[in-house]
Amino acid sequence: MSDTHRWVEIERVEPGVFRARNARGGELHVAGDGGELFTPVELLMVAIAACSAADVDVITSRRAEPEELRARVDAHKVRDETGNSLRDIQVTFTARFAEGEAGDAARAALPRAVQTSHDRSCTVSRTVEAGTPVQVLLA
Repeated sequence: MSDTHRWVEIERVEPGVFRARNARGGELHVAGDGGELFTPVELLMVAIAACSAADVDVITSRRAEPEELRARVDAHKVRDETGNSLRDIQVTFTARFAEGEAGDAARAALPRAVQTSHDRSCTVSRTVEAGTPVQVLLA
């Protein structure tokens, strides 16, 4: 089992708006109420889509560059007696490759790439599905 530590941190920059930073210096802004910025829930959905799309892209683009590769995540946010959560999370891929032998090879690899991402390689959706506990600490 491989164990590679990851971290991100957020810092409040104004009421309801936070700047997220990663170890490599990347930054993005998040807002609790949205507006033009992504909400934390939307970022979770982005993470699911991006993780799977990156996996699928690696496999299919070895055969042919996609003319289009999209992943859309749909979910229902519910509030019940246990609190807020997302339910019925669904990832839908749209992919288009040029006609020809290379495009045919990419199209043939697509279903397995999507399934492999879901079953083994997408850390984000696998973590969500596993129901990994989140520990909250106060420094």
